[in-house]
Amino acid sequence: QVQLVESGGGLVQAGGSLGLFCAASGSVFSIAAMRWYRRAPGKQRELVAEINSSGTTNYADSVKGRFTISRDYAKNTVTLQMNSLKPEDTAVYYCNAEDYSDWKYWGQGTQVTVSS
Repeated sequence: QVQLVESGGGLVQAGGSLGLFCAASGSVFSIAAMRWYRRAPGKQRELVAEINSSGTTNYADSVKGRFTISRDYAKNTVTLQMNSLKPEDTAVYYCNAEDYSDWKYWGQGTQVTVSS
């Protein structure tokens, strides 16, 4: 079992920056990839960014060049740095971890609101 605790988020004006932080505990040795998803009001959940055990990253087209995902393997944390935020980035953001058995674990979610 893996437990994920998120922090960060909040309210920011368009063009501003925010950082999201996720700390993993429990069977952290089993974590293969860590991801950030988001769900905007009235929309389906979408993958925002991911980073695997080798440090390879992948981003949704909508956030490329603005968001950066990073992972501290020693501290078992993952960070999503969000710059040049847009109102359409408003959503609940969820930290996700996938282990080598393809089990997925989720954080509780954190609200990001970008005002225009």
